Amino acid sequence: MEQEQDLVVIMDDEGNELTMEVLDYFFYEGREYAVMVEYNEEGCTCDHEDEACDCCEQQEAYIMRVVPVGDDQEEFVPVEEDLLEKLIDFVQNDLYEDEDDEDEDLEEDGEDGQ
Repeated sequence: MEQEQDLVVIMDDEGNELTMEVLDYFFYEGREYAVMVEYNEEGCTCDHEDEACDCCEQQEAYIMRVVPVGDDQEEFVPVEEDLLEKLIDFVQNDLYEDEDDEDEDLEEDGEDGQ
């Protein structure tokens, strides 16, 4: 089943519009952030059939703070460099830790025949 893409258009420092795909939202110290990558309409150009590849892994990710604006809109704001380092560490080491533990538990249950 294909997931619906969460696409947003942002302006870079030079005033150019960039279409970004939001990969995930998360909370850190009470504030909401988003992990984003530049959107490529064609998708990956290699033939890897759901396996990780170099061209997909080398895609640069961005972390932006999510700020609610109005009733049903949000603004994506760059974060300061010192906070960005903490957020990168959090995303790489802590964000998916609970999911990994759940996956391991499911695998162990499957091996036991339960």
